[in-house]
Parts: sequence; structure tokens; C-alpha cells
Amino acid sequence: MSVLPSETSVPPSAAATRRLGLYDTWWTVAAGALAACLGIAACAWVSLHLHADAALHSAALFLHLAALVLGFGAVLVADYYALLFLTGRCSLRDALTTTGRLHAPIWAGLVGLVASGALLHPDLGSVLTRVKLGLVLALTLNGLQAGVLNRRMRDETGTPLTGRLLAWGAGTALVSQVCWWGAVLIGFRNSQR
Repeated sequence: MSVLPSETSVPPSAAATRRLGLYDTWWTVAAGALAACLGIAACAWVSLHLHADAALHSAALFLHLAALVLGFGAVLVADYYALLFLTGRCSLRDALTTTGRLHAPIWAGLVGLVASGALLHPDLGSVLTRVKLGLVLALTLNGLQAGVLNRRMRDETGTPLTGRLLAWGAGTALVSQVCWWGAVLIGFRNSQR
């Protein structure tokens, strides 16, 4: 008769060799921010050097709109759960669990927007387009630090949140909304030309 080891009998060395996650330290977040900046710069470079034909442009526009629905829709749901928590209609744990689960569709939407946007012939000489790129970069960096915020708040679920964490959360949500809405409005304005 063989005995299977239980989960509680994991040797301490196994816990020490756990993979480092994106939101584990500010160093990993900084590395993610650097990778994001390079990715956005690469997409800007591609947009200058690759000219999509009409069929590819139409496909990119469809993907761009689908990514907007996915990413921004998930952000709105996350902010809705934050409001539910603030009004006492759900627990902090429920709000953080839901928000944590929404990180994947938010990031997928944002990556889809940036990648498909490179195929939509953005006018990088336009001030509005540059502002939009700045908003996308700010949104990306804000999203990275939001993962750290979610983790810190999860660590505090047994106690009332400090004013500092609440202010951090409110600032994160405000930056997110300003960047998303600003980029959407500029994208709409640019599409009218």
C-alpha cells in the first residue's frame, strides 16, 4: 500500500522555488512596465512601416472594436464592483476576487487595441494621436500598479482598509476612467477624418 503525500507535506524548498509573479514585487512590475513601453513603441514603429490593404484594415478595425468591448467592458465591471463594495452591497473579498478575475480580459483587450491599432494607419504626426498614445501608456502603467493594489487589498481583507489604500484605489480608478474615456473619444474623433 502506497501513501500519497498530502498538500501540507510540501517541502519548504518547493515553496521557496515558486515562480515570481508579475505583481510580487515593484521590480517585476517595473520589468512589466518596460516590456509594455517597448511593446507600444514597437506597435508605433509597425504602424509607420506597414500599410494594411483594405481587407486587413477592415479586419483590424473589427478586432479593434472587439478589443475595446472586451477591455473597457471589463474595466467598467471592475469599477462597478468597487462601487458595490463602497456602498456596502458586497464584501471587499467579493469585489477583489471579481476584479482580480477581470485582469485577464482587461489586459487582453488592451493588448488587442494596441496591436490592431497599429494596422489602422494612425497619424503619429497628429497631436491628438500622440495624446492618445500617452493615455494608452498611462493606462498600461496604471493597470500594472493596479495589480499590486489588488494584492495589497487582498492581504488586508480581515481588517478595515486604511485611508491610504482607499485613496490609492480611488486614484487608480480615476486614472483608469480618464485614460479609457480619453482614448475612446480621441479614437472616435480621429475616425471622423
